[in-house]
Amino acid sequence: MAALLLFLLAAAAVASAHQFEVGDETGWIKPTGKERHSYNDWAAQNRFHIHDTLHFKYVKDSVMEVSSADYLTCNTSNPIAKFEDGSTVYELSRPGFFYFISGQPRHCKLGQRLIVRVIHPLQPDLPPASAPTGGDSGWPEFSSTAKLSVVPYFVAAFVALAVTFWFFL
Repeated sequence: MAALLLFLLAAAAVASAHQFEVGDETGWIKPTGKERHSYNDWAAQNRFHIHDTLHFKYVKDSVMEVSSADYLTCNTSNPIAKFEDGSTVYELSRPGFFYFISGQPRHCKLGQRLIVRVIHPLQPDLPPASAPTGGDSGWPEFSSTAKLSVVPYFVAAFVALAVTFWFFL
């Protein structure tokens, strides 16, 4: 029975993962200077969780995962990982920051780079300094995405309990 519960919890975690298309329809391309938004603007509009994936679509280019220092200088000589297949799916495996740049230093300097922040499943969203605290309950305020990321686990636990009672009644 414990194995069934573990299976259901694992299935719920995988089912809640989301694949993000980097750059939406345009994909991972060299900036022309006419773009209204950068890749980091795109990332700021999304909430990334552990096991989500980034899908990079590109032609005659590459994607590199790099350190924060290499990101800032567009240094391509020491990548953590390098991809050149034209359609890269990268799994976000931990909370924290991930740094991506084009393998072409000139493209990177033109803006073909991306910072992704993966939030911890139960990490509260900290309000801006001028924002109200959200009540007198003494409990931290959690973002709606954090609340939603926990829902599959509770559903799986409920299903596991229901199955357990069904077997033993």
